[in-house]
Amino acid sequence: MFFFIGGVQPKTVILDETPGLCPVCGLAQARLKRTDHYISLFFIPLIRVKRGDPVLMCERCGAAVSADQSRESPGVLPHAARCRACGASLDPAFRYCPQCGSRI
Repeated sequence: MFFFIGGVQPKTVILDETPGLCPVCGLAQARLKRTDHYISLFFIPLIRVKRGDPVLMCERCGAAVSADQSRESPGVLPHAARCRACGASLDPAFRYCPQCGSRI
């Protein structure tokens, strides 16, 4: 008797090792990644079937933002708030302070 174990599985590739600022939490924990889909045989990826789009993924908060969207709004927006712990100016969308790391 012979069993064939195969299918399509995703594989995440890191495109840039340099961490960037996460547009959601504001910490420098976001890396540029891409998720490709491969045909696998016995859980070994063999042939790439679909190439994914580049995504900026934060390792701290888990947010995933498309690379094009992250380039449209770099830096702090004009309506900046202040961190309660250290007083640094923050983007209102941040969940963590980029200076001290405390939760907003």
